[in-house]
Amino acid sequence: MDIRALTETYAVSPQIDLVDFAAIKAAGYVTVINNRPDAEIPEAIHNDTMRQQAEALGLNFVTNPVIGGAITLENIRTQADVLAQAQGPVFAYCASGNRSSIVWALAHAGKIPTDQLIAT
Repeated sequence: MDIRALTETYAVSPQIDLVDFAAIKAAGYVTVINNRPDAEIPEAIHNDTMRQQAEALGLNFVTNPVIGGAITLENIRTQADVLAQAQGPVFAYCASGNRSSIVWALAHAGKIPTDQLIAT
């Protein structure tokens, strides 16, 4: 697992596996966002299975499927809402971490200077 912290309270990663939730929790994250649609991933790591494992460890788990090249306003709103309501650091994953980074940046557009978002 490759955790890439964008801020002190938000990190992204490429696709994780069931065994990674313990390390995510140990790293201090309290909420996990899956930004991948089930259609992209093997059945063994579909959202329901990942949710069960995360919740068994006391982590909040949110599904916000972002389709590459087709991020929606709903994706941005969902990510922003989760970040606003989180009771601690948030960890998001997708295939490479890119979509999770982009949807985070779009959720902060107008709140953080554009140059800073791009640099992050």
